[in-house]
Amino acid sequence: MKSIIRDAKLAPQGHDKINWVIEHMPVLNSLNKEFLKTKPLAGINMVVTVHLEAKTAYLCMVLKNAGANVVVTGSNPLSTQDDVAAALAEHGVGVFAWYNTTQEEYDQFLHHALDTKPHIIIDDGGDLVSLLHGERADLAANVMGGSEETTTGVLRLRALAAQGRLKFPMISVNDADCKHLFDNRYGTGQSVWDGIMRTTNLSIAGKTAVVAGYGWCGKGVAMRARGLGAHVVVTEINPIKAAEAVFDGYQVLPMSKAAAVGDIFVTVTGCNDVIRREHLEVMKPGAIMANAGHFDVEINKNDLLALSKSTRTVRKNIEEFVMADGRKLYLLAEGRLVNLAAGDGHPTEIMDLSFAMQALAALHILNNHKNMTNDVHNLPYELDLRVAHLKLAAMGIEIDALTSCQTDYLHQA
Repeated sequence: MKSIIRDAKLAPQGHDKINWVIEHMPVLNSLNKEFLKTKPLAGINMVVTVHLEAKTAYLCMVLKNAGANVVVTGSNPLSTQDDVAAALAEHGVGVFAWYNTTQEEYDQFLHHALDTKPHIIIDDGGDLVSLLHGERADLAANVMGGSEETTTGVLRLRALAAQGRLKFPMISVNDADCKHLFDNRYGTGQSVWDGIMRTTNLSIAGKTAVVAGYGWCGKGVAMRARGLGAHVVVTEINPIKAAEAVFDGYQVLPMSKAAAVGDIFVTVTGCNDVIRREHLEVMKPGAIMANAGHFDVEINKNDLLALSKSTRTVRKNIEEFVMADGRKLYLLAEGRLVNLAAGDGHPTEIMDLSFAMQALAALHILNNHKNMTNDVHNLPYELDLRVAHLKLAAMGIEIDALTSCQTDYLHQA
């Protein structure tokens, strides 16, 4: 299949990136070795819409080695790496993506991917599913099912399911233990601060970091901020999560109060307008804002523009907004995912777990879709356990197993 990419000449650099991550993804390597022999996805058309960087590229290669006809698009305008896209195209995967797409280009690439009439999809954020329930609803009957990578996407799926409108079964890989316990917490925690630090070249130690949202991603961002020496403030709407943050040792404030004390703000809620006009009006001079939620709606950019008398790019991925009173506020990566738009995303070893779950989810859909309702399903727990065992084995770590006597004890009435 002919791909649409920015520059095929970038492929050598992309191959280097892909080869590097392959060296550090032992779980996917194990599945790849198995799939090369068994070809469990032979003849299946797959569309993958995930942040297109080296780790995603290897997932696509593993799926292709399993026999699938694989097409991939990016799931965010700023997260595609053009060299990786070029290299992946040389591996025989259909690629429709390039860095910094316009909204029109982004939509066109999704449509090109869907033109292949997929049987199984892997989505990240829900845009693919949304099209299959809107403009491309005619293709939904051909879809056996799919999986979703993110909290944002799962929220959209559950809304469709609650309305009785979901047209095929979807698996929430995001809710699997080997995904959210590691990807959302340790992956987001590290990659967010990596993106912020490499973009600003500023110290985190000694600053007040405001983390909006205390789900698994927020927990990771707060934990790493504290480890870097920041004073951490958490904002929340859920009283249980707010209480958990307090018990974890963080200060909890409403955003109306946190806005006045924060030096660096990270939104990670999956909701819109988390930082808006009334918060921008009281922020300290020099405050830095970054988003780690899937869509660029958590920091209200229209309010930011309306309050500013001038804007300029002061450094790559840093936009300065000068307020009417002279304060300068800074927005990173256009308010898009800072860890991908201004970094390389989650650590390779973390995505090894998440993408192994995605590969196994595709097989589960293939083998079980006829018995699955059009709803949002959890991935079977035994697949979680399989991935964890493979990871531990790759790390050279042994664990105990129950004796028969212990098994009998735990199952007695």
